[in-house]
Amino acid sequence: MIKIHPSSLGMIMSPAKSKKDLLSVGAKTHCYDLAKEYVYCYRAEISSKYLKKGNECEDDSIALYNDVYGTSYAKNTVREENDYLTGECDIKDVNLIIDMKTSWSLVQFPTTKEKAHDKDYEWQGRAYMILYGCDHFRLAFCLVSTPEDLIKYESEDNKLLHYVDMIDPRLRVTTVDYVRDEEKDKLIETKCKAAQEQVEEYINQIATDHN
Repeated sequence: MIKIHPSSLGMIMSPAKSKKDLLSVGAKTHCYDLAKEYVYCYRAEISSKYLKKGNECEDDSIALYNDVYGTSYAKNTVREENDYLTGECDIKDVNLIIDMKTSWSLVQFPTTKEKAHDKDYEWQGRAYMILYGCDHFRLAFCLVSTPEDLIKYESEDNKLLHYVDMIDPRLRVTTVDYVRDEEKDKLIETKCKAAQEQVEEYINQIATDHN
């Protein structure tokens, strides 16, 4: 049975307009997409300059975080899964999961905890807490300089927003913390299992409609 990735949990957890529906319209659309990918054996890849920087600069962000907090974290490479979730977190400590978010430029970088809070990222973190058996999750936004190849088409003024190494490192990491919640854990399990059933329903519908 298909399992939900933490990065897409925000879509699954979005509230339905009707109380009688467990899954929202957006959640059902995501389930349809998962069913289609399964039947036709492909994976839709989302590509953008923001994601490219996140991938290319992940080690830089971890290094910046380590510099600010005096830690020596390295990228986690162990994937965990249960009956309804599967995922690989960025950093795993004894009882703490840390997810690194590399900001595109100074404009997008959140400078306060209030601005750093993101509901979708919170759900992602709660999924990781379940998978890795941790009680604490930290969302860490990091601001590091952007590789030249990603900003070659930017104006000269915009490029200045990407050269950030001269800024105090302490001003380039914003974190917000979350604590595990048993009720939210149960809601995640309920909605994920409903999503799994919805995916199976779409798979069967595709099969039926094509004999």
